[in-house]
Amino acid sequence: MTATRRWLLAGAGAAALLLTAMGLTRHVWLTGLGQFLVRMDAPARADVIVVLAGDRDGYRVLTAANLVRLGLAPRALVSSGETIYGVYESELAIRFAVGRGYPAEYFEPVNTGANSTVEEISRLLPELRRRGCRRILLVTSDYHTRRARAIFRRLAGGDPQVLVIGAPAPPFAPASWWQTRPGRKIFLQELVKTAADLLGF
Repeated sequence: MTATRRWLLAGAGAAALLLTAMGLTRHVWLTGLGQFLVRMDAPARADVIVVLAGDRDGYRVLTAANLVRLGLAPRALVSSGETIYGVYESELAIRFAVGRGYPAEYFEPVNTGANSTVEEISRLLPELRRRGCRRILLVTSDYHTRRARAIFRRLAGGDPQVLVIGAPAPPFAPASWWQTRPGRKIFLQELVKTAADLLGF
């Protein structure tokens, strides 16, 4: 047997062992990949809560409403980008939360017209500074927390301080995202966006 053939066989054997090991441990490393996207802070008292747009199921606005109810901030600014059938998402979100028993006074719509997280935060910052906010609670979906946190801190430069609070976002869950097509779609889209943000795209 030639040396080249021995190297090829050895390489094929190593690759087979690696693939077997990855298959046997897939739950561990797939969970780790899901957890990478999640970077949350502990809630604390703040001047205001900001709810980022992009949640069609209401988990973000309900998470913010609970934070207001707990007394961590006097109100939640509900952000909205583009309209949906002529209606701002913030209006729909507030209507949804009020329908579940939260006072309308908890919420205030802020319509940015943004179509990306970078645009949204860059357009929210002047309003937050105009209000004299020193600390905010930023509420978004759990899978979006790492990226939103990095973008806010980069654009704000510490003024105001931000604590990022994650809302549940079924069907994504760090320990099982790969088991459903919607979970896989959310993970892959957010991973690509996170990588693009890290690379400065």
